[in-house]
Amino acid sequence: MLQRMSSIARPEAPEAEHLSFDLREALYFAWRRWRFVAAVVGLALLIGGVYLMREIPRYTATAQVLLDPRKENAPGANAIMSDFSFDLAAIASQMEIIRSSVLMQRVADKERLYNDPEFGSVRAPARSWFSALFARGDPPPAPTVEGTPAQVFSAANTLKGAVNVGRTGQAYVLSISVTSIDPKRAARLANAVADAFVVDKLDARFEAAKRASGWLSDRIDELRRQLRQSEEAVATFRAEHGLVQTPTVALTEQQMSELNTRLVGARSEAAEKKTRVDIAAEFEKKGGDALKFPDLISSPLIGTLRGQLADLSRREAELSQRYNASHPELVNLRAQKSDVERAFAAEAKRVIATIRSEYELAQSREAAVEKTLQEVTGQTGLDPTNAIELRELERTAAVNRTLFEDFLQKAKVTQEESTFEVRDARVITPALPPGAPTYPNKSKVLMVAAMIGLMLGVAGAFAMEKLNAGFTTPRQIETALELPLLASVSHMREEDLQLDGKAVPLTLFPKFKPLSRYSESMRALRSGIQMTDVDDPPKVIQVTSTLPDEGKTTLALSLAASAATSGLSVLLVDADLRHPSASREAGAKNTLGLVDLLLGKVDLKEAVRFSERNGFWILPAGSKTQNPPDLLGSERMKALIEGFRKSFDYVVIDTAPLGPVVDPIVVSQRVDKVVLVVRWAATAREMVHRSVQQLSGHKTIAGIVFNFVRESQAQKYGKYAYYYGGRYYKNYYTE
Repeated sequence: MLQRMSSIARPEAPEAEHLSFDLREALYFAWRRWRFVAAVVGLALLIGGVYLMREIPRYTATAQVLLDPRKENAPGANAIMSDFSFDLAAIASQMEIIRSSVLMQRVADKERLYNDPEFGSVRAPARSWFSALFARGDPPPAPTVEGTPAQVFSAANTLKGAVNVGRTGQAYVLSISVTSIDPKRAARLANAVADAFVVDKLDARFEAAKRASGWLSDRIDELRRQLRQSEEAVATFRAEHGLVQTPTVALTEQQMSELNTRLVGARSEAAEKKTRVDIAAEFEKKGGDALKFPDLISSPLIGTLRGQLADLSRREAELSQRYNASHPELVNLRAQKSDVERAFAAEAKRVIATIRSEYELAQSREAAVEKTLQEVTGQTGLDPTNAIELRELERTAAVNRTLFEDFLQKAKVTQEESTFEVRDARVITPALPPGAPTYPNKSKVLMVAAMIGLMLGVAGAFAMEKLNAGFTTPRQIETALELPLLASVSHMREEDLQLDGKAVPLTLFPKFKPLSRYSESMRALRSGIQMTDVDDPPKVIQVTSTLPDEGKTTLALSLAASAATSGLSVLLVDADLRHPSASREAGAKNTLGLVDLLLGKVDLKEAVRFSERNGFWILPAGSKTQNPPDLLGSERMKALIEGFRKSFDYVVIDTAPLGPVVDPIVVSQRVDKVVLVVRWAATAREMVHRSVQQLSGHKTIAGIVFNFVRESQAQKYGKYAYYYGGRYYKNYYTE
């Protein structure tokens, strides 16, 4: 039991503590509601277990197919049948081919799946309980596809739903998975789908080769006709112009090409020599500097003469500075320089003459090659126009001949390629029967069920916390009502009220067991009331509650007994004129009392009596009355209370609950302090808050008392909820 004596004495929790997450509050919440959460999780796991037991296990077998991107053509293959490039879009296309209806129908027909109960028209032996729950009526009949039996089409659609195709990482490997209730059947169908895909690739390439071969055959016939026409045109032209077909015409294309190449080279050489001759003629005409003529610069002799001339010029310049023009050495040096210049001019003439000779030789070679070409082609004696026309006809015939031979070669290669097995795809890992089912995933289902159960359990626990309308902790009292918690009175069981084998009334516990925890709670209550006004301790205490059955009368009697045990002169006034429970508990029912005293029928000595059993004075309720509020609010009641204040050390007034009647509000104007009893975790907070507002003011209310506190549950409500009766306090009590 926790005692909160005054708003001054109790510590104020910082604001951040209310706003931030409190781990201890979360732990206490888990402590309070773990059984409920565990029950919900257990129920969810039970549902998951039932689901696993009812579900039919399914097995998945996987085969791997390699899409080979390498070129693996037949010998001599060419661009007529181009290689397939595997990019992302192409790989996705191959995956769609595997899932295509045509491929599925081929597998279903080959494996006779229309007779299989799982894939055929006959339904599987059992279905998922979830699907069976929402299924309505028989399934619609499978549509009939033109050229495909209805059973095969239905089996293919069912197989398509069981097939899954994916790519393995970034490699050119496709994983073909088939799920079935039979592991051997799953492996067999996965291998069948993979083999059907490989065969489909081979069939597609064979059909492409056949189509290419047919197209080439048609094209060759057309080229053969064009070649015949072009050769006939050449023969006709020769016959019309009297050109005799010489044996040299039978030269190979390579020889003809060599002659043409030689002719082109001779003409190029002649043109080059002609350019050099023109430059030399221009040089002689203008008398230019010989050092600027290109051929002279490259001559070795010219280079030597240029060196000698430069050396003589340097020596002449040196001698001219020392001697006059008629000096013998200078005259001799100039003579040598003249000889070198004459040799230079002679060499220049020789080079120019050589250039002209080379040009004439190149002209002769060009004429000889051209004459030879005319002789071997039979064009001798033709005028230039006819020769050009003949060459054009011959070129057309040569082109047609080359094109015809090229297509004839391609047709032969394509025909061979159609019979050559090109492995664009091949099975690299055949499917094997799986050893364990892949569906349902027991661990995953149970984990999901546990997570769902945990979320539902926590949500339900939060909802239960929100639906708990009563106060459970002193912190809630202080926050919502801004009042201190004076005491927490534990719920006393029948076995707790035993004394020497006899039952002791709870109201007499402070008298017979002054060191019990219940007696300690009463002393804590009296101390809390006294600390509300230390300078002027209250003497007249009103005990009330919000609703009936909150234990206010028992607490009032116990409070009076506790004060009497301390040696005080105590008076208990039963002001609950409608249901005088205190008078009944004190054995003074149907006797003269408060009502009679207020009406003036008896005097004070006749109404107030001492209870030997309880150890304090009692003023019972007295006779019945029809207007309790008027009597309790009368001036005589006020004067009576003032007289009690002077005659007794402690006055406890038990009044009716605040919720049903206004009697406690009337009495609260006459007392020093009001003690409001609240049933722990039961009385609605809104009603308690309204009761506090109905009283005359917070200064009149001493505080709140928790009654019927269950210690085993109260300890689960956080860091402020410490109640007497815990293991830390038991050594201090004498039960």
